[in-house]
Amino acid sequence: MSACVPAGATEPAHTERAHPPHSPPPGRRRGFRVASADLSAAVAVFLIALPLSLGIALTTGAPLQAGLVAAAVGGLVAGRLGGSPLQVSGPAAGLTVVTADVIHQYGWRTTCAVTVLAGLAQLGLGCLRVARGALAVSPAIVHGMLAGIGVTIAVAQAHIVLGGEPQSSVPDNLRALPAQLAGLDPAALAMSVLTLAVLLLWPRLPGRAGHLLRRVPAALVAVAGATAIAAAAGLVLPLVDLPSWRSHALAGLPEGPVLGLVAAVLATTLVCSVQSLLGAVAVDKLASARPGAGHVVRSDLDRELLGQGAANVVSGTLGGLPVAGVAVRSTANVHAGAVSRNSTMLHGVLVVAAALLLVPLLELIPLASLAALVMAVGIRMVSLHHIRTVTRHREVLVYAVTALGVISLGVLEGVALGIAAAVGVALHRLTRTRITHTEEDGVHHVHVRGQLTFLAVPRLSRALHLVPQGADAVVALDGSFMDHAAYETLQDWQSTHTARGGTVEITGRRTGVRIAEPGALASGPVPDGEPGTSGDCRCRAWTAWRNHQCDRPSPAPDDAGARPDETLESGEADPRTGRALSAPARGRTPGGRQLARGLSTFQRRTAPLVRGELARLAREGQRPSQLFLTCADSRVVTSMITSSGPGDLFVVRNVGNLVPPPGAESGDDSVAAALEYAVDVLAVRSITVCGHSGCGAMQSLLDSRPASPASPAAPAATPLGRWLRHGGPSLERLRDTGASAPRLAGRPPADDVEQLCLTNVVQQLEHLRAHESVAHALKEGSLELHGVYFHVGEAQAYLLAEQEEGRVFDRVRDVDLVV
Repeated sequence: MSACVPAGATEPAHTERAHPPHSPPPGRRRGFRVASADLSAAVAVFLIALPLSLGIALTTGAPLQAGLVAAAVGGLVAGRLGGSPLQVSGPAAGLTVVTADVIHQYGWRTTCAVTVLAGLAQLGLGCLRVARGALAVSPAIVHGMLAGIGVTIAVAQAHIVLGGEPQSSVPDNLRALPAQLAGLDPAALAMSVLTLAVLLLWPRLPGRAGHLLRRVPAALVAVAGATAIAAAAGLVLPLVDLPSWRSHALAGLPEGPVLGLVAAVLATTLVCSVQSLLGAVAVDKLASARPGAGHVVRSDLDRELLGQGAANVVSGTLGGLPVAGVAVRSTANVHAGAVSRNSTMLHGVLVVAAALLLVPLLELIPLASLAALVMAVGIRMVSLHHIRTVTRHREVLVYAVTALGVISLGVLEGVALGIAAAVGVALHRLTRTRITHTEEDGVHHVHVRGQLTFLAVPRLSRALHLVPQGADAVVALDGSFMDHAAYETLQDWQSTHTARGGTVEITGRRTGVRIAEPGALASGPVPDGEPGTSGDCRCRAWTAWRNHQCDRPSPAPDDAGARPDETLESGEADPRTGRALSAPARGRTPGGRQLARGLSTFQRRTAPLVRGELARLAREGQRPSQLFLTCADSRVVTSMITSSGPGDLFVVRNVGNLVPPPGAESGDDSVAAALEYAVDVLAVRSITVCGHSGCGAMQSLLDSRPASPASPAAPAATPLGRWLRHGGPSLERLRDTGASAPRLAGRPPADDVEQLCLTNVVQQLEHLRAHESVAHALKEGSLELHGVYFHVGEAQAYLLAEQEEGRVFDRVRDVDLVV
């Protein structure tokens, strides 16, 4: 189920306002407390952020203090104001290309101003609540952009690794690489190779000792090791140079051409926003996948955009690099066990302390070691997993165009080329329609492969006019979309062709599967006066029960030429369709035909889609998380109202969704056995009792009279009457004027039947608690009980909650509630 409220909850339910997806619920203010998990996670993230921040500042050509400023602001400002509590922000490798280009063209003070303007743009976008729009960008474009940035970083840092200076663009760096190789610095190369070797081998240390050592970040070990060896060996290398904070350059008024500055602001805003928002979603997935994570509050993306904007305004004002969510630090934060935003903020405090107190130690770090660290980050940005994913989805062209555009022209230009390529690929797929005409045994077949739009109408018309007048024709539509122009063309041709003595059958993807939309095409021509024409047919493509709703009545004996009780032999023609019947159709009643048709539809359409999942369940056995006890009413479809699939629910259904108390007279052990099996064997985590509107069992309880030996026709004298005795406590509870009756939030019960339906759910939850296996699991805290009321006519579910004024069934909103 999408959301559920424990029947025994003690906190009042919030029904006045529903929170949008990715929004945390309001909570009570508490004093500032730091969990031990947050403290250890902050230390782990700090140890990674310190060398990376210096390395990214070195890569962009900015003052090295700018990287520390951005790291501190990202932790304190974005960590406090952002909507993703576990995401760590700071100077990101994805921003190096954009920032380096702005610094090269306009200087450092203008770059700080661009950062401030980009932050203001993010604040505006956050106020407009457009953060979700970033999730609509094709993943191929995002991954291509990051891959292009990664290649640019790696090629540029290769020059520093070899002891030289990088050029302004990838082509220039590639052209200068042979000369750099000829004049490489052995000491710088040795420190770089050592750094890369430690980064590669440290996570692969074997054994128990390796498991303990791997807790120290590889980046810290690599840079610290290279620094120690360079100092011990007395190597002469360019080192980190941190000027006094008194001379640190702050933001100035932007200077330069307006269009160029606007492009720089747009590029910075784009990369910062997309990387941060996608990172927030990724962090949610990482946090949910942690063992024992329980309920994880998802990120508020609009608030995250506001937090990132505020951080960029502060960072740019203080002379720092642009700030964005950083995947490496966020992953380390989650894996280190962080539980709140305190870890992110503490990491910012530690960066401030290091920037003020550890300057002498930081100035011992070789620049070649930092360059090797950043080069490794750039190489990892070209993910083989992403390449395989876009290849599988046939979007490798979009990925390649974006990456090459970023490498050759720049980030903004590369993304624009990627968007253009994505649009071109989508149009190509939409317009790539193959239409063929063939003739087999006197039947003309027109096969349409692909989407049928107005662009394909001329080819469709030519193919249809190849069918001679009066001929039998079959039009097979192998696609998922047909627009109005194509529909009109096909319908006009069908009407004309059938008026001239021809026959037309229009089928879907497989032979014999009639399309459901448009209805006139699916139904085909029918004789005058026969019911079931397209005008009366209610079936549409979205109707899951169209085979049941579109059945035409069986023809009368005079019309069909056969008696109703006659059966057709195998090979004989069905008088309604003119087709030969197979052997299994012999002797089949109308109900049997409906059952067979439903089973056949499952085998043809659904079985291929679920066969793999069912095979897995067959191998591993069932592991449902919930026991769902509901009425046998045919209108209550458990999988539909709970959005569940195979293996999710262990379902028990009976008349009236009743749970006989243990040892009850005329008890039914089937329910008790199901409870015992679900709780003790399957170890379900929750049990739900679901009542529904218009319940016939509840109506029978209200209408019943006490049974007696003198009245053998009394309800209790029948199996149904004996079973309904278990609903007696619900009826007594309803008639008890001293008890608080359960109610619906927002409106009173429509009648006594609805009131009894609500009361019955509450009473059956009481019966559940009396069963030994349920009581034991509740005592241990391994089981929850939930109550649900489903209004059939409204298609509306209500969840039971305890409030001060009594038990209330709250309406479930059509948004993702955080319960």
